[in-house]
Amino acid sequence: MRVSPDLDFIRYMKSAGGDTLKKCYQCATCSVMCPLATDDNPFPRKEMVWAQWGLKDKLVTDANVLLCHHCGDCTAYCPRGAKPGDVMGAIRAYLYTNHGFPSGLAKMVADPSKIAMTIALPALIVAAMWFISGGMHLPTAEYMADHGFGSFFGHWDWPWLSKNVLFIDAIFLPSFFLAVYSCYRGGSNLWKGMEKNYNVSPDFRPSAKQLAVEFFWPAIKETMAHTRFLECNENKDRARGHKPLMWAFIGLAIVTAYSAFKQDVIGIWIPSMHGPLSLYDPFKILANVSAIAMVIGIGILWGNRAASEEANGGKPTYFDWFLIYEIMAVAVTGISSELCRLIGIPALAYFMYYLHLVSVLMLFLYMPYTKFAHLVFRTVAMAFERYRDSGMVKK
Repeated sequence: MRVSPDLDFIRYMKSAGGDTLKKCYQCATCSVMCPLATDDNPFPRKEMVWAQWGLKDKLVTDANVLLCHHCGDCTAYCPRGAKPGDVMGAIRAYLYTNHGFPSGLAKMVADPSKIAMTIALPALIVAAMWFISGGMHLPTAEYMADHGFGSFFGHWDWPWLSKNVLFIDAIFLPSFFLAVYSCYRGGSNLWKGMEKNYNVSPDFRPSAKQLAVEFFWPAIKETMAHTRFLECNENKDRARGHKPLMWAFIGLAIVTAYSAFKQDVIGIWIPSMHGPLSLYDPFKILANVSAIAMVIGIGILWGNRAASEEANGGKPTYFDWFLIYEIMAVAVTGISSELCRLIGIPALAYFMYYLHLVSVLMLFLYMPYTKFAHLVFRTVAMAFERYRDSGMVKK
């Protein structure tokens, strides 16, 4: 076998947390200790070899890289201090950038030296739309108490669609569909690459219904239950952080859908439906509980990450901390803007709301290129795992 190492890939891994890679001498302790590896499908020993050889093309289409949940068991028991979990994390970071579309945006988000540009892009988009809307004015405390942020982008009397919603849609819908398309394109390329990597015959591809019912739905249910996180030993507490975070996003998605339907569908015929939700409205309670759950969840993950780095001597990585800061910014700015509105400080409330829109846009726009992409790519890998082990695949 002729090996052509990708030296740029190796350099990237070293910068993204895989700097201990060369300490590995293939004792296989990592594969033995991993609670998620099986006799038929052991990892991460093979991935460590491929990484040492710089076999980028093999690793970016390797399902095991995504099946790893970075629980830390392999790192804790490695006799050489090679930190296989950190190496696998660095490979995943590269995988998301490699499959990202458009590639220029993916590379910008992955590059720590471009953090200013990464923040400035959504900040300028929101500021430009705010300026174009003509809504750059401060309301009185009384007006804000009655209308909330419903006139942040201005107001008009057209009943079919409020001006505020029009501009919010103009900002977030394109970023949402770009993220969806990027995830679809990246997931499709990953699936095709895994078929090639595992010698799966294309003649045995499942139908769309089989793919959804037999492979993807069980993977989604397993993710919701955090089954594999609970199998880990060294870092089992991560499930305590991921679960409230997951339910927080689900809760906020429900509230957003309800608020949009209430104000911009029912509100066409019943104008009193416009304005902020009452603090005693069940959906408002759900929103506040979800926001608190988001802070608690990301706070637990923040603490776990910091403690893990200190205990294992690991160095902070941009890939790991970017999403933690980003989600914390979404939660803190959202809660702060609401509190400032309730106590009647319009200037500070509008400033915090602007920062909230920027942080939410970052979350939407950069989702396929950050650690948030676990939701998509790990689900694809888990579905492929079931497909690979099914009767549809030639053994």
